Order: sequence, then C-alpha cells, then structure tokens
Amino acid sequence: MAMKRRNLSTFVLFDVTYTDGTRTSNRKVLESLLNGPDGDDVARDVLEAQDREIAASSGCPGRVIKSVTRVRV
Repeated sequence: MAMKRRNLSTFVLFDVTYTDGTRTSNRKVLESLLNGPDGDDVARDVLEAQDREIAASSGCPGRVIKSVTRVRV
C-alpha cells in the first residue's frame, strides 16, 4: 500500500503590481515567513528576491514592485 506524503509547507498567495503597470497573480510565499512581527511586509522582500533570481536566469532586466496584495481565498 502506498503511503501518502503530507505537504508540510503552506503557502500564501499574493498579487504583485509593478511600476510599469504589469501584474502577476498568485505568487507564492511560505506562510512560515509571514508569521513574524512584520507580517505581510516580508512578502515584498521575498517576492523581490524571486524576481531577481528570475531576471538573472532569463537575462532580462528586473522589474520594480509597486504593490503587493494578499489573495483572499
């Protein structure tokens, strides 16, 4: 009988708006990172780090985040 694996990581989803007017939806941030005193402010830092990695991998210039909004499920 196959054992089911439990997902121990829980994510919170965010919509990100950039200064150029573009938007990405449902960007994932680990919930455990958001439980500190800064709350959702940490999400912006995490998403900016993700964007830097994407820009470095793709060779395209990075975009500047204008706002971050938690997705309410």
